[in-house]
Amino acid sequence: MEAPKQIIPKSIDDYLEQLSKGVFQAGISWRVVDAKWPGITKAFHRFKVERVARMSDREIDDVANDERVIRSRPKIAAVVHNARTILDLERAGGFKRHLASFGDYESVATDLKRRFKFVGDSGVYHFLYVVRQPVPEWHAWAEAHGKIRPKAAMATRPGRSRGRSAPPARTARPRARQSARPRSRTPRGTRTRTRR
Repeated sequence: MEAPKQIIPKSIDDYLEQLSKGVFQAGISWRVVDAKWPGITKAFHRFKVERVARMSDREIDDVANDERVIRSRPKIAAVVHNARTILDLERAGGFKRHLASFGDYESVATDLKRRFKFVGDSGVYHFLYVVRQPVPEWHAWAEAHGKIRPKAAMATRPGRSRGRSAPPARTARPRARQSARPRSRTPRGTRTRTRR
């Protein structure tokens, strides 16, 4: 998979749109999110922060019933909550300034996960990368956050067979062949009653 396209945000609306992609992606393939994105954009008023922040419960229900979007009411409500949070930060000194006020990636990531709903490790990394905020190198970040196995562990781990545990080692002496058992007339998966 290639890296997502980075943008230079022109307004807080761009920040909300990029943050919302991570919200809808939680637990879903990026392909599904990308396929539904035009409908999601329209349903959320092109991510105009002030308009989304004013959405009522009835409007959230209407969006949750719209077949053009990912119809998860908790995620839809999270986007509205997140718009309100961005708006509050913008009014308190600027959202972009807030992002730049942290000394390192982990501090800003912790703050975003605390303030915003449906935003986890991957969503924060994706958001900050796309809006051109400083992020660690992806492989190092992914190893540190358990998204991929460390290279050293992969090199020392024994081979496995197609996702199952490795087959047991063969012994030098072959096992005695068991006699064939008579087949049961009971279909597989059904139980027979035992008398007590």
